[in-house]
Amino acid sequence: MLLVLGSIAPGLVTPGWAAKFTEARIYIEYNDSANDLGFHVSIDGPNWRSLSIVNPGGVTVFDVTGRAGYRQLGMTELFFEGAEPNLDDFPLQDLLALFPEGKYKMVGTTVGGARITGTASLSHAIPKGPVISAEVFGDIVIIRWDPVTASPAGFPNRQLNIVGYQVIVEPFQVTLPASGTEITLPREFVRSLAAGEHDFEVLAIDAGGAQSITEGTFETE
Repeated sequence: MLLVLGSIAPGLVTPGWAAKFTEARIYIEYNDSANDLGFHVSIDGPNWRSLSIVNPGGVTVFDVTGRAGYRQLGMTELFFEGAEPNLDDFPLQDLLALFPEGKYKMVGTTVGGARITGTASLSHAIPKGPVISAEVFGDIVIIRWDPVTASPAGFPNRQLNIVGYQVIVEPFQVTLPASGTEITLPREFVRSLAAGEHDFEVLAIDAGGAQSITEGTFETE
């Protein structure tokens, strides 16, 4: 990816110029079926070679620097998932305390020595996993879910604003708007599946970024 500031590519700018990450996200993913929770990060930006993430309290929670070829050429996209402990073993309040709500600063350096920055807001408004079902009629598979309107019991009591639902049947996935409550899988995709049981997931996505998963299965002949 090549992003131009003025007439100079950010990877080649001289120190003193500033660039921006084109994407900077930190968000919670809660698996309602497995009762585990983790913190995910997605970053995209032009030709950066180092990156630090600083929480709202000024503590650096992540730091990475490219070496050898990555130091010379830089990096662009980075996505990673934090470990997802089971909430029966790692109490929710203790886990949320490790990643407080608020703005996280992303600060890095491009291969040209310029500063590159971004901010991302982390929300503890976590939706419940959707109540889901699946029906199979030959090569027709219909996946349905109930609208999500609340957080799980014992979670922070926050106003939710569900903006979409994502359905995943590997490798097929699709995201629907908040008004969606069902999807019929493409027949060509269903016909490509081997006979037997298949896993699927439905995610509820809040406007604050947190998303919750419910897992299910259906069976084809």
